[in-house]
Amino acid sequence: MNTDTEKSDNKLIVAKPTKFLGVRHLQYILLLAAMVLGYGMRTVLNVGVIAMISDDPPNDKVPTYPEWASGAMFISSVFVVLIPYFGAQFGYGGVIACRIIQGMTQGFLFPCNHNLLSSWTPIIDRAKVGGFVYAGAPLGNVVAMPITGMIAASSVGWPVAFYLYGSLGILWSLVWIWLGSDSPSTHKIPTPWKSIITSLPFLAILVAHSGQNWGFWTLLTEIPSFMEEILGFKIASNSYLSALPYFVQWIMGLAMSPIADLLIMRNVLSTGSSRKLFNSIGLFIPAVALISLTFVSAGQKIITIVMLVIAVGFNAGVYVGYTVNHIDISPVHAGTLMGITNSLANIFSILAPLAVDAIKAISGYEETDKSLWNIVFFVAAGIYLLTGTFYIFTASGIVQPWDNLEHSKKSEREVKPTCLNS
Repeated sequence: MNTDTEKSDNKLIVAKPTKFLGVRHLQYILLLAAMVLGYGMRTVLNVGVIAMISDDPPNDKVPTYPEWASGAMFISSVFVVLIPYFGAQFGYGGVIACRIIQGMTQGFLFPCNHNLLSSWTPIIDRAKVGGFVYAGAPLGNVVAMPITGMIAASSVGWPVAFYLYGSLGILWSLVWIWLGSDSPSTHKIPTPWKSIITSLPFLAILVAHSGQNWGFWTLLTEIPSFMEEILGFKIASNSYLSALPYFVQWIMGLAMSPIADLLIMRNVLSTGSSRKLFNSIGLFIPAVALISLTFVSAGQKIITIVMLVIAVGFNAGVYVGYTVNHIDISPVHAGTLMGITNSLANIFSILAPLAVDAIKAISGYEETDKSLWNIVFFVAAGIYLLTGTFYIFTASGIVQPWDNLEHSKKSEREVKPTCLNS
């Protein structure tokens, strides 16, 4: 590790790095790649399902399954290469089973990232590095949407998209085993469960994470259908336009990260105030954009796309808001906290697409009715506003008393990188 930290008079002293690029930067790049692939795998089905349920496929030899529509969209999780096979053999039930298993395995991704970032990242770089790594989420969508659209619209057929991401995931795993490193504590630290679940700063993160997941997965799973049913875009152009908001989100995430760190370093804002500011940008501006969408007619395609770009693009603020806040309030237990919030918030990832089906059933509207989408956008905006407001009043950027720093000796131990497969 190229940067050392030590405590002196209750202040953190950060030594200058000995190299511009070192081992820790390699870890950041690998973690970014994991986010890109992980979210790309989740996105493949959201775009590929349009071709999978099509009655007029580009290649007649590639099977389609119209009855998969509601079943396959039940789970907003992840992907493996077995989806085409299980889908062909068992129908949408096979797809659901694959997504559940993949969702459980990818549940480790965020906690592992947080533990590694906590070990490898100096405090002054926390927002910048965290933003860089978690910007892999929108970047994964940006890459996966057009690639899946092109493959699904080509003669090779939609299954190739799943095989491609499956192969890339396996390749990343091999590279990580070879190059990935950790800096674990040499002794076990007890987890203060009662203190964690009764901590308002922790609950603030949990609520914000849940609200973010609802809005994020509502848009990610439904934008391709909205583009097709309301705006009338076919799958090839649909996939590019669906990816555009996430490209903007990726760019904005990379831009916001150093700004957040700079505001803290120059004492313009405290850590907590910075997290609240950017989290508010990430939730409130998208909420306003989604509400504005309800007043735009289906024929106003350009305005609609601009509003979607704003809604998704500014959502990047959460990556330097609640997303890195776990590390602020508990460097020792950051991975555990992310594991808790990510697991519980993923319930909302599942409920959000289901809510669209429920709204459709209760209202009687079809996907071709703009009124259905107005309700969907209003609900997502309301959840963004409520959870963002709760975060403002309860979040903190200060290490909590229950973090057990006196037991961890985190700042005193010698960092010894250890290969994760050892």
